[in-house]
Amino acid sequence: MNVRTLCLAILHDGESTGYQIRKLSTEGEYSYFVDASYGSIYPALARLENDGMVTSRVEQQEGRPAKKVYSITPKGREEFHESLFNELDRDVYRSEFLLFARFAPLLPVELVEKRINEQIDKLSRELEQIRELEKHAMPPHEKWVLDYGTSCLSHSIEQIRQGRKKLLDVAIPSTDRPEAAE
Repeated sequence: MNVRTLCLAILHDGESTGYQIRKLSTEGEYSYFVDASYGSIYPALARLENDGMVTSRVEQQEGRPAKKVYSITPKGREEFHESLFNELDRDVYRSEFLLFARFAPLLPVELVEKRINEQIDKLSRELEQIRELEKHAMPPHEKWVLDYGTSCLSHSIEQIRQGRKKLLDVAIPSTDRPEAAE
């Protein structure tokens, strides 16, 4: 799945501005599905419009710049539906925290502990965001998606907590650092 398909998915649910699509795909509920950068969404929307998959109209706003509102066309709905039949790519998980943890033996224990706490806090905030979404009524398939996300985040937090000591044990103790000896 790509940014083009993600835009069609968002528009499948209803009209949206480019800003709203960008917000949903980078910070909102769609940010968990496909990696979409700010710089990729607007070009994807332009190509979709050129290909007849979406249309747009300009809405004037009082005291603010006009906004462009996108709608999916029947052709766009058909392409989106067909894209759901394509073989799925493997899930991609990237984590700066895991790269950091990989090099814990090179780092002071205080820094490793700080990063562990930061990661737990970050994942806990993401978990709370999903739990807020779960408070709203939704169809069973959407609830299933949220449950999956909750399970993944909960397990990650628990794994970090359980493995905390192992990671701290390989970090450089304060007394072993050259600046601590001075």
